[in-house]
Amino acid sequence: MRYTLPEETVDLLDRVAPKGRRSQLIATAITYYVGRTRRGMVRERLREGATLRAARDLAVAEEWATLEEEAWRRRRK
Repeated sequence: MRYTLPEETVDLLDRVAPKGRRSQLIATAITYYVGRTRRGMVRERLREGATLRAARDLAVAEEWATLEEEAWRRRRK
């Protein structure tokens, strides 16, 4: 495979990659970037889902709190 990189990027690679290790550095950078991007997408989906289901989740939590309170009252008797 061949890719064309901006000259500034090639200069940066030359400064930070040991001789003969450009491909390894590029592979590591791509893997890191994809991992971060994927985690960010998962985080965003979780945030969206939590927002969409917030009212339902609050209702369930309130229902359980009521049931739990009732159970504690019965235990104390």
